[in-house]
Amino acid sequence: MIKRRQFFKYAGLSTVGFAFAVKRAVSAQSPVKQTSQALSALKTFSFEVSTIDTCGQIQDTHRNFAQFFSEHLSNSPPLRMVAIASGQFVMGASQVEPSGRMTEFPRHRVKVEKPFFMSQSPITQAQWAMIAALPKVKRDLNPDPSHFQGRDRPVESISWWDAVEFCERLSQLTGRHYHLPSEAQWEYACRAGTHTPFNTGATIISDLADYVGSYTYARETSGIYRQETTPVGSFSPNAFGLQDMHGNVWEWCADSWHESYRGATSNTQPWTSRGPSQAKVIRGGSWLDAPTKLRSASRSGYSATSLNRIIGFRVSCTMV
Repeated sequence: MIKRRQFFKYAGLSTVGFAFAVKRAVSAQSPVKQTSQALSALKTFSFEVSTIDTCGQIQDTHRNFAQFFSEHLSNSPPLRMVAIASGQFVMGASQVEPSGRMTEFPRHRVKVEKPFFMSQSPITQAQWAMIAALPKVKRDLNPDPSHFQGRDRPVESISWWDAVEFCERLSQLTGRHYHLPSEAQWEYACRAGTHTPFNTGATIISDLADYVGSYTYARETSGIYRQETTPVGSFSPNAFGLQDMHGNVWEWCADSWHESYRGATSNTQPWTSRGPSQAKVIRGGSWLDAPTKLRSASRSGYSATSLNRIIGFRVSCTMV
């Protein structure tokens, strides 16, 4: 459990309570007061989390709770920002994890010193269009870039630089510091306290994510290959209350791409190259990938200037 004073310092709240959802053990305090007129008191939501075994059968189901605040964007669904507590975790693939790649090693312990907020799902096309209509900060944005059309589908076919511009415009609009999550923040949020290949457990099934379900990871039966993106939030959340961390679209992170974790820091600051780097980290896998690419430890790099119908993003928020 984080210290109240520390959380308020970084989140920009005064005496707003914060609850960290832990399996079958939840401690929450009621929102009392807010010091920012634009940021309402945190609200609580509940959800069910299921874990599956290597055969894809439900092993356990339990109810969790998480807290959030919403950015109310005109002409689009609110942007729900879920509170993620500080903590620590081991980043990267384990030696016994099937399909682990050299880019996912060496495993290393990361300390998440500051709590943060992360959008519950990838940014939607409706949310993108609303922010794209605002005055530019550094670059123009295409208001309708996506290949697969749908207001509630994730925006895709946007570059890393486009995603950064979105964050800067959103920051100007709200007065809060929005940014792409660092790779360490992303994996910490994806794992949500798990140590298994997926936050769903030993494997994943197409009832729980959008990917090429005709391929299998463990001993589960093959599933559905939808061949396109799905509306965000179509699948169950992980233990932190986040959705679509596995599949649907790859997600841009703030970090420059490195071929391994050698030299990586032990904190959640973005790991950037000393010189200009065209390749940036993407995480999570997509609708076009086999399940091995969806693992919590799976990572890849992609040119910061390139567009692809399998890549979108979500945002993080720290200080107000």
